Amino acid sequence: MDAALTTTRFSELEPAISEPTLSALSQAGFDYCAPVQSATIPLLCSFKDVSVDAATGSGKTLAFLVPVVEILRRSSSSAPKPHQVMGIIISPTRELSSQIYHVAQPFISTLPNVRSMLLVGGVEVKANMRKIEEEGANLLIGTPGRLSDIMERMEFLDFRNLEILILDEADRLLDMGFQKQVTYIISRLPKLRRTGLFSATQTEAVEELARAGLRNPVRVEVRAEAKSLNNSASTDQVASSKKPSGLHLEYLECEADKKPSQLVDLLIKNKAKKIIIYYMTCACVDYWGVVLLRLPVLKGLSLNPLHGKMKQSAREKALASFTSLSSGILLCTDVAARGLDIPGIDCIVQYDPPQDPNVFIHRVGRTARLGRQGSAIVFLLPKEEAYVEFLRIRRVPLQERSCTDDASDVVPLIRSFAKKDRDVMVKGLRAFVSYIRAYKEHHCSYIFRWKELEIGKLGMGFGLLQLPVMPEVKHHSLSTEGFTPVEGINLQEIKFKDKSREKQRKKNLQVKKETKQQELKHEKPKKTPTVTSTVTRKKTAKQRRAAQTVEDEEELSREYRLLKKLKRGAIDEREYAKLTGTEELV
Repeated sequence: MDAALTTTRFSELEPAISEPTLSALSQAGFDYCAPVQSATIPLLCSFKDVSVDAATGSGKTLAFLVPVVEILRRSSSSAPKPHQVMGIIISPTRELSSQIYHVAQPFISTLPNVRSMLLVGGVEVKANMRKIEEEGANLLIGTPGRLSDIMERMEFLDFRNLEILILDEADRLLDMGFQKQVTYIISRLPKLRRTGLFSATQTEAVEELARAGLRNPVRVEVRAEAKSLNNSASTDQVASSKKPSGLHLEYLECEADKKPSQLVDLLIKNKAKKIIIYYMTCACVDYWGVVLLRLPVLKGLSLNPLHGKMKQSAREKALASFTSLSSGILLCTDVAARGLDIPGIDCIVQYDPPQDPNVFIHRVGRTARLGRQGSAIVFLLPKEEAYVEFLRIRRVPLQERSCTDDASDVVPLIRSFAKKDRDVMVKGLRAFVSYIRAYKEHHCSYIFRWKELEIGKLGMGFGLLQLPVMPEVKHHSLSTEGFTPVEGINLQEIKFKDKSREKQRKKNLQVKKETKQQELKHEKPKKTPTVTSTVTRKKTAKQRRAAQTVEDEEELSREYRLLKKLKRGAIDEREYAKLTGTEELV
């Protein structure tokens, strides 16, 4: 069934919603239903399974929270036992689970006999178990990994009378590799239950999950309606679109070495707005979070980095800080692309297009939510222009935005930061390497062709002092045109501004030097050549630079090898930081 636009009040829905829930809705400022809510709430409350396909920002959270509360209210009148689980809500990320949990609290508080529990990573699993044992849990909200872990460890949890299961952002749950955990959770639950499957995009995997977990589900599809003018027609034709109706979408095409200047110009002109900037990798977020913060023209702006490799406490702090602001900037990866409802987002900037094209609409859906206005812009390299037509075919039309001709060139300033602080230099190199390797994994590889990357301009855009030697560059003829190496600079001599980190780096270098000397002692002496030169020539400047470059390449190659070990799990982050001299001493 399709859900049309509605002005239905929550109090007018059938079956009728209880007074405590209506009161909680009214106190939260919700009197009228969004289309997805008016279509879904009555179905779930009437004991039907639903598969909901609704545009991002359409109000899906309340569409399942209200039925969950109403169903638990009916079943909890006889006071469920402390470890009797009556409902489960699964979502793909910690941030989204936390958001659902906090949105649910005013409604759960109207159920005196029901205890809710948030189960996500970043918290010791034993702490979760201890809390459940002491306080009980009737409604579990969390991520698939932690939920399945708790269910395996705590056999005394009783799921026999479970009333309702909700899978939010179902497509993302499967994309992130949680199918095994989701299947396990469903296998532990009774077949006689209500199930709601909520997603912004219906994929084959989601449909397969619906067939496995839902019994004769009602399909609810909510589309944003957008009018499109046709000069040859006498009336407006209504076109169905995946994007929110109040969203203005643009693309900006520019060379890689011009991207930072265009971004900074955009941020300067929108200082009073609340903006999210998306990058492709965690290393890129770390790097630009450091660099943008140091630019004098952005002084006073609040910048909050957020990505999946940060500690849970740091992630929560960054998200809470940004949410509380009336204006500011969140720099993030796709960890903040879906489901998060951060109030007052004015603009979305996709500095890097997402690897998965399905994520594009989720990113821009953080603004223009529930009928509000918002804007979004995606940066594209000249060779990526086909992406515009690709999105148009997918009913996501973009308008062209021109580059600002008078934007100040910030690249020299960024490079000066790298010269003065090793932390900036190292983060820049890691961001550059991570970007190229992520670019190779683009789902739209016929548009984003990594072998056509102009790494010279890309290196300038990252503010690098020298281009690193990496297999992707060494074994392929990628263009280095446009890169101007900094002459006469020794990367080894660049120090950390943080004195404790510099002290540790020097210590590591000394250990490395001593180890090398020990190795040389045990080496067999080389045979003396029969002919020796009587003249020892002094090395030219070019030869000295070449020798230095070899040393720098060796150090970077060593860091890449260590990075691979880190990704394989052969070493942990602390060992990696210690071996690369980037460990902060406490």
